[in-house]
Amino acid sequence: MILTRLAGKAALFSALAATTMACAQAADTVQSPPQGAFVALDGGRVHAVVQGQGPDLVLIHGANGNARDFTFDLAGRMAQEFRVIALDRPGFGHSDPFGGPQSPLAQASILRDAVAELGVERPIVLGHSYGGAVAMAWALQAPDDVAGLTLLAPAVYPWPGELGLWYQLSASWLGQNVILPLVAGLAPRAAVQNSLEGVFAPNPVPEGYMDHLGYDLTLRASQLSLNAKQVDSLKGYVEAMSGGYPALEMPIEIVHGDQDTTVGLSFHSQRMADTLDNAKLTILPGVGHMPHHARPEDVADAIRRTHARATAN
Repeated sequence: MILTRLAGKAALFSALAATTMACAQAADTVQSPPQGAFVALDGGRVHAVVQGQGPDLVLIHGANGNARDFTFDLAGRMAQEFRVIALDRPGFGHSDPFGGPQSPLAQASILRDAVAELGVERPIVLGHSYGGAVAMAWALQAPDDVAGLTLLAPAVYPWPGELGLWYQLSASWLGQNVILPLVAGLAPRAAVQNSLEGVFAPNPVPEGYMDHLGYDLTLRASQLSLNAKQVDSLKGYVEAMSGGYPALEMPIEIVHGDQDTTVGLSFHSQRMADTLDNAKLTILPGVGHMPHHARPEDVADAIRRTHARATAN
């Protein structure tokens, strides 16, 4: 009887492992084509979408996103005034993982090398959400080479409490090896749409956004796994980084919606505005976590203010 039970459990485990592997392999198949070009570096390639002419503006997306979040609207809008470089962070979109860097500092170093190959000099660096931490890391690494920062709902300081159960679970061994591959392979389109609606709330998801972002890109098992690790470890990194913020002198414009339930306004943007004399905060009433979609022209104005302040110095 014991041997029969063991054999049954072994068969169940083998079936689960096979299903998990099949889901992971299927979910890592990408159909959404790259919109830009690849920059070859030691360790891999970075995907960059370059549009327009003028002062350089670098766009860094948030958690589990890619450059298509910006090419939906903001990149084209700003390409009339700037040379816009929208980047896929390492391991996201079409960029190689470079060994799966988890720290914002490691990611910033790779992206800095990539834009240097494109001839970018003293850009305005815009970061959204998790990308805000990467933008701050970029500024800390090369303060003299950044004209200014525009931060959208940025996650840049340690926050009280812990992340929700989902992030804790997804960063665990069980989440990395079983749950996320299954989610990647089996999650229905409606589940992804519901997730997006939660991120955008209380604002609507723009029509066509999910297809533009790339359903297949966002549900890759490898990307979900890397994203879970990065989000789970972010608090410690921004805690270590935040001590260096007061030394930064470049203009910083921050835009944050007062209905954002993903990144707390008071813990991040308001704290930065209260702490740094060079940081100016614009609070958008009735706006959630995606201000560049809910109020794109307000974000465009913040970028223009960053540029104006940078050139006035």
